[in-house]
Amino acid sequence: MPTAEPEHRHPREVPLQGALAALADPVRLTLVRELAASADWERSCGSFDVPVRKAALSHHFSVLREAGLIEQRINGARRVNRLRRAEFDERFPGLLALVLADVESGVGADA
Repeated sequence: MPTAEPEHRHPREVPLQGALAALADPVRLTLVRELAASADWERSCGSFDVPVRKAALSHHFSVLREAGLIEQRINGARRVNRLRRAEFDERFPGLLALVLADVESGVGADA
């Protein structure tokens, strides 16, 4: 039985509170940071070094899709990801850049 393509929410449909909540979690922030440093569709779900099990990781990806931050598609037996930077930046100008800059500078690293 083929795996169904995941459902996606466009960033223009996301309230600010939803975007902020998605970005507030350290695991999701790691996923976003690593996607920002990768080419589109390069990273499969299992390629991220995060301290959670598969079910929890699936939940984190779902939250990111619901917040309009990522897009996923099926590529053979793998699900691959891309950061929806342009679409997210159009909806929330500068937010992603601020979050990624804080991560890179270590601000809030103990949160």
